[in-house]
Amino acid sequence: MKTNSQYNPQPIDTSDITLPKDMENLVELIARNVHQVWASSRLSQGWTWGERRSDELKTHPCLVPYDELTETEKQYDRDTALGTLKLIIKLGYKISK
Repeated sequence: MKTNSQYNPQPIDTSDITLPKDMENLVELIARNVHQVWASSRLSQGWTWGERRSDELKTHPCLVPYDELTETEKQYDRDTALGTLKLIIKLGYKISK
């Protein structure tokens, strides 16, 4: 795989977007699902739980249910969910229940 040291990511700026309060629960639901999708993918690739991440042994300490993750790991998933929701709104889409 080639790497490009000139790569300069430029995500769409969503700092001006504030989610409505009623979407806080949606952020958590999406974060849980993000973890489920990630874990499912890893498990299907032959990864298993291990105290330490090892690409060689295919072990990862986060292959546990969402509720057992550290707050730091949960926040990573929440940030992904929050960023996605803010981008959807920034692009002009509406989210309704």
